[in-house]
Amino acid sequence: MRTLLKDISFLMTGDAVQTELQNAYVLVDDNIIAAVGTGVPNLDAPADRTISGNRKLMMPGFVNTHHHLYQTLFRNVPQVEHAKLFDWLTFLYEHWKYIDEEAVYASAQVGISEMLKTGVTTTTDHLYLYPHGHNAIIDAEIRAARDIGVRFHPTRGSMSLSKKDGGLPPDSVVQTDDEILEESERVIHEYHDRGRYAMTRIALAPCSPFSVTTELMKQTAVLAEKEDVLIHTHLAETQDEEEFCLQTFGFRPVDYMEEVGWLTPRSWFAHLVWASDADIRKLSEHECGMAHCPASNMRLGSGIAPVTIMNKTGMRIGVGVDGSASNDTGSFIGELRLATLLQRVKYGADALTSRQALAMGSMGGARVLHMDADIGSIEVGKAADIIMWDLDTLEFAGGLHDPLTAPIMCDAKQVSFNMVNGKVLIENGDFTTIDIQTLVDKQNTIAARLMAR
Repeated sequence: MRTLLKDISFLMTGDAVQTELQNAYVLVDDNIIAAVGTGVPNLDAPADRTISGNRKLMMPGFVNTHHHLYQTLFRNVPQVEHAKLFDWLTFLYEHWKYIDEEAVYASAQVGISEMLKTGVTTTTDHLYLYPHGHNAIIDAEIRAARDIGVRFHPTRGSMSLSKKDGGLPPDSVVQTDDEILEESERVIHEYHDRGRYAMTRIALAPCSPFSVTTELMKQTAVLAEKEDVLIHTHLAETQDEEEFCLQTFGFRPVDYMEEVGWLTPRSWFAHLVWASDADIRKLSEHECGMAHCPASNMRLGSGIAPVTIMNKTGMRIGVGVDGSASNDTGSFIGELRLATLLQRVKYGADALTSRQALAMGSMGGARVLHMDADIGSIEVGKAADIIMWDLDTLEFAGGLHDPLTAPIMCDAKQVSFNMVNGKVLIENGDFTTIDIQTLVDKQNTIAARLMAR
């Protein structure tokens, strides 16, 4: 199947030199970008389908580096609207403990659809909560992603410390270290695709320093090395976490990661709000990545991550929407706008430009997930993960003096086109294969049931 996207008014390729083209075209051969250029394409054979990019802005699809998809069932819960992280977690665990395969499948499809609508073509997910007897919820999540068609890099998360062991979650959602490691191996062997343009890859992700044992952190790093997969966790999100790590382990969070063997290019960490200059140097020297989650950090009052300083070190930095229960939405383009504005609050008006934020959302995320050879830019030989914005929408009216930054500066609401691995999932602003109303109705029914328990 050859698809020609032509007459593209503006094209940001997202390559190393941030090439910007006008009156451009992109030829897609099955799932691979075969040609990129300007003017009239000279094809050796006709395309099977031609799509107009007139009055559109094209850019590479975004890569979401941190999420908790099941939390789309728990948005806007009034009891925790004003809670800090630890209080927020303690309340919600008592409802999260009832999730099952049906809930995870539905919530994953809702969360993924919302991200597709706002420009995401690849997403990870941090699924760390496994009610007893429900190891297969990660299988349900992977099935949901495959049914939708997104490129998916889920993590087999874990918790092994319950309230009785000094942790926060109830006993019913924690597992033993042995069960976690056994299930981690199962999921890797069953789903991890090591080939190019992989649609499913697995990483391992103990929830946080305060929810698993030190031994599990160490053994997870060993298993990841053996299986050649990435590792992920929350880190340095709040001052409470720093105090916990000092009292419990005798180390600050980043130093604790060094102690357990997690300062490695395999690692990426969510948040890193309370990272010192010394922490940043250490993370950079070990080539660690990070997922910046501005909305969640603002919503929970956690603070402002020092992304501006990290950028100067060459750290791999991506953006994540985080769980909807600590964000209440799943707008990726919204996260990029917030990332841009929030850095300026702390570091000044020139701290993070719109173009830098867009690069962070695409190639930055691809680098975090070690997938930058295949995704993150519109270049010949890469996967056809492509989005377009309709420039004739209300929010862009009067804002086309620089069309390429309009989605961030003018607060874009949704893409008009989304292609993942050569398949069109959104066209003319509408989903091509997803019955959104059915998903919404199902989600609301399940959400009401879980909150009532």
